[in-house]
Amino acid sequence: MKLLTVLFATFLLALVATFAFQGKPNFLFSGNLGMAAFIIFTGFSHFKFQKGMAMMIPDFIPGKMFWVYFTGILEIAAGVGLMIPSIREITAILLIIFYVMVFIANINSSKKNVNIFKADFTGPGMKYLYKERIPMQIILLAWTWYFGIYLQ
Repeated sequence: MKLLTVLFATFLLALVATFAFQGKPNFLFSGNLGMAAFIIFTGFSHFKFQKGMAMMIPDFIPGKMFWVYFTGILEIAAGVGLMIPSIREITAILLIIFYVMVFIANINSSKKNVNIFKADFTGPGMKYLYKERIPMQIILLAWTWYFGIYLQ
């Protein structure tokens, strides 16, 4: 849930900044900036914790390191895309699809007790999935839809 701090803190700081500089808070900009910061942050983590991230991928998928790096690049690109109004909606749609697909890796990771930071099998397991990951997925999906598609 530490990552959600990035999302919410960026959103709140952007609201304050837009209020200070524009005289009113800009919810559309602030919401997308919050998600952009979140997804760029997670994208860079693919390069720092690549071994642990590779352990999350189901065994039947070949080329795990390729997928770790590729999805890291995709996440960084999605963060940039959310900040470009002309491609924001399609970026949000693709990001929602991406979140659903990544959730499969999170289920696999929880079943195997993967600790992505240590790249071993000492992770919190299924309790992480139920107490943290599912609620976070719901927030990410709803946030991306609301700010990337609905408010568009």
